Amino acid sequence: MFYTARIIGIGSYVPEKILSNKDLETMVETNDEWIVERTGIEERRISKEGVETASMMAVEASKRAIADCGINPEELDLIIVASTTTNLISPTISCVIQAEIGAKNAFGYDLNNACPGFLTAFSTVEAYFEAGLAKKALIVGTEVISNYVDWTDRGTCILFGDGAGACVLEAKEVESKEEVNTVIMHSDGVRGDCLTCEHGRQLGLMDDPEFLNKNTFSMDGKAVFKFAVTETPKVIKEVLEKADIKKEDIDIYILHQANSRIIESIASRVGIDMNKVPMNLNKYGNTSSASIPILMDEMKKNGMFKTTQKVVLSSFGAGVVWGAAITNIDINR
Repeated sequence: MFYTARIIGIGSYVPEKILSNKDLETMVETNDEWIVERTGIEERRISKEGVETASMMAVEASKRAIADCGINPEELDLIIVASTTTNLISPTISCVIQAEIGAKNAFGYDLNNACPGFLTAFSTVEAYFEAGLAKKALIVGTEVISNYVDWTDRGTCILFGDGAGACVLEAKEVESKEEVNTVIMHSDGVRGDCLTCEHGRQLGLMDDPEFLNKNTFSMDGKAVFKFAVTETPKVIKEVLEKADIKKEDIDIYILHQANSRIIESIASRVGIDMNKVPMNLNKYGNTSSASIPILMDEMKKNGMFKTTQKVVLSSFGAGVVWGAAITNIDINR
């Protein structure tokens, strides 16, 4: 027998505050038409300072994912949180979640892998399940990117939003290796300087204005676009080939919500019908590691998941890192 991960519960949390493109027109030299044409984004959510932290949103999203599948938190063996913009160095957000939801039997830790963080957490849980080291797990992507945005840089401030999303995974027993999830991850640090942000607390540098400018996200937009539309279609084709599954047999392609032009280009290069590629970035912008689970939760609420469905999850981001996974969503078990 073999074990593999199935998604059985989904939840999310997004801040109440909406920052529209019209609002941004008063803050930086831009306009709604320009933003929508280049990104597809119309508005994004911005967290309430000191209240809607990465840890707070992660806890709320976790509670909703657990309620969605109806498990007892004590059944959880593992909690993995992905966040690049955490409010905590110690304790980890995973430990905060464990305490808040009463998952006393779970081991947990946080990871930082930028936008593909949620997919990285998923691939990690899959490995735990395949090794027989856990049976139920919670994975969370949570980001307060607004804390790291230069609101005078129209090339980046228009892109990002805050939020958190969570999924409960269960180890399913399958009879053959062919039924196990297929996951592929890649990194290329040589291209890492296309999207950067340095940690603000580095003694000896904290009074240097040039260093302070590096504490917000800096991006070479053209390089990121080229990377995303080149490598993501390749890894989707790679994961389909490895799993020996035809692209037509995938029910839904759930892609990182960064930019509508990127998503449309990926779909075109793979040869996917856009009806199978949902988007919600128009309302939330790029929420980094939270984007995939936030989208999944919205899809669930809109009735887009029909019993058990085979999906591709794929993401790309800073590092640079990219990857894809094929799994089943079983929210109506």
